[in-house]
Amino acid sequence: MKEVIAMHGWSGDSHTWNIWTQYFKAHGWHWKSCERGYGDLPPFSPSWHEEISEGKTHHRRVFIGHSLGPHIIDRNVISNATDVVLLASFGAFIPEGSANRTLKQALKGMQERLGTNEEKIMLRTFLEKACEPMPSSAVTSGPIEKGLSIKGREKLKADLRLLIQTKGLPIGFPKDARVLIVEDAQDQIVVPSSRASLLKELNQLLMNEPTHWVLNGAGHALLEPELVQRVYHWLMKKK
Repeated sequence: MKEVIAMHGWSGDSHTWNIWTQYFKAHGWHWKSCERGYGDLPPFSPSWHEEISEGKTHHRRVFIGHSLGPHIIDRNVISNATDVVLLASFGAFIPEGSANRTLKQALKGMQERLGTNEEKIMLRTFLEKACEPMPSSAVTSGPIEKGLSIKGREKLKADLRLLIQTKGLPIGFPKDARVLIVEDAQDQIVVPSSRASLLKELNQLLMNEPTHWVLNGAGHALLEPELVQRVYHWLMKKK
């Protein structure tokens, strides 16, 4: 069996994966999109299919996470993945060094605006920055455009605190997994030092060196039209 569980990032929703879902299902994969429940969609936290038999050797469990996604997914999902695809992600979001204080202050400012009359402007600014250099209209409409639910707003606040507190790879990250890192050189959300730190951590942890792609012009949202096909073909390569 070949299956995927995908987790969107902060302020997003499961519609992020619409094109990915269609593509993978068309190629015979089982796909489940997690839903955090920031907006009008109910929360959904799927798990892997159980093994059909103990001797099954062709079972693929692929976790795909965007940005904060790997940190908010159920630990059992990522720890039992055979393959992990990290899209514009990070271990520690706030890096050590001179950028630490400025970034932390900016995030705390975002926290303070949630639930106020400045919320919509703050979230719209975040979305535009996440899409740069592409227009925000290029992404699937989600909670930022449609509005947050009451429970979703509280979850968004909690996840922003989690983002600030991230210190490294999620607990239980599988050492024997095949890993692909995809980032963009013009990412305006995850700073270069945090991206470099993620690669360093993975090289130290993994049994096999991760694959690392650096795009140009796709932004934090990774608005690369052919990315889904590229990731699929990478997964289908022999280990």
